[in-house]
Amino acid sequence: MRKIAILGSTGSIGTQALDVIARHTDCFCAEALVANTSSEKLFEQVRTFHPKIAALHTEPDFLPEDVKEGTEWFFGDNVLTLIPEITKADDVLVSVVGIAGLSAVMTALTHGKRVLLANKEPLVAGGKLVTAAAEKAEQPLLPVDSEHSAIFQCLQGAGPNQPVRLILTASGGPFRTADADTIANATKEQALKHPNWHMGRKITIDSATMINKALEVIEARWLFGMPSDKIDVLVHPQSVIHSMVEYADGAVMAQLGTPDMRIPILYAMAYPERLTTGGARLDFTKLSDLTFEQPDFKRFPGLRLGYDALKTGGTMTAILNGANEIAVAAFLNDQIRFGGIAHLVEDTMLQLTPDLNPDLDAIFEADCRARETANRLLSSGRY
Repeated sequence: MRKIAILGSTGSIGTQALDVIARHTDCFCAEALVANTSSEKLFEQVRTFHPKIAALHTEPDFLPEDVKEGTEWFFGDNVLTLIPEITKADDVLVSVVGIAGLSAVMTALTHGKRVLLANKEPLVAGGKLVTAAAEKAEQPLLPVDSEHSAIFQCLQGAGPNQPVRLILTASGGPFRTADADTIANATKEQALKHPNWHMGRKITIDSATMINKALEVIEARWLFGMPSDKIDVLVHPQSVIHSMVEYADGAVMAQLGTPDMRIPILYAMAYPERLTTGGARLDFTKLSDLTFEQPDFKRFPGLRLGYDALKTGGTMTAILNGANEIAVAAFLNDQIRFGGIAHLVEDTMLQLTPDLNPDLDAIFEADCRARETANRLLSSGRY
């Protein structure tokens, strides 16, 4: 029985993780559940799963009596770092949005917990520090993103053979076939309509700009110790092949499956075992059309920014991430055009000088400077 703490339990990944736990109550239990502001949804989860600990970033006006029995409650700005420290969980699933996940991951690793990583920002902003902390803790970083889980799974069958290339697949998002002008002026409704996945608003916009894939390239660099020039992106609209690994002899291993996030979630939770998700199985007789395309860096400049940030190094990846969070929020608040997201991120990167050998404080400082700079540029009204 593995005890799981879920940071971000009311989000898309968190709710699917709880579905997995409900299907395998002999293998997992929800030891701790943490949410941001979705108090009513968290109350329902507590009633169903009876965790030892529950926490909310924002304290609700009222805490029902029935959720207090057997569950200790915490509230406040520090719950994402407090809960990984005090929980008796074996694993901490980090599925929160934003750089707040970095401190949570570092705390979990410091306290010897195994981290199941569904939050991109810890490795994007602090990859070198996070991987060093995992090595010191002698704990694997188990990826929950479908693409990184796919690569991780492919590597398990490679033995001592080292890969020569990683290939991250991308759906292409809602604007895969759109022209540059259509993309630049896309509406929120269009950008939030992902063809294959149901996700939160921020990550859905990141997928539409393909900045999400830029962040995944950075993640892959740190998770698998692969330089960026050996990490490729290939657009695969069917989302059946989740990613691939190429070896020296030209052989390519791919991980295939239905577009169901419970597969990588369960693989991380049960690793190294495999358990059933209860989801649909892949029917090869219906796979008559698997297509692949080169990504277009001109229509999707956000993808290029990930490679640029890695080439620069240091805190530039944190600057990219911080600026993108500001830009996406601005788009969702009708302050900028869709095409302005990547332009605002790039201009922020051009304005700031990175720290090439940062500690944790320097990473958070770079994030703050990126947000301040992006907000200043945003006020110019040119995006």
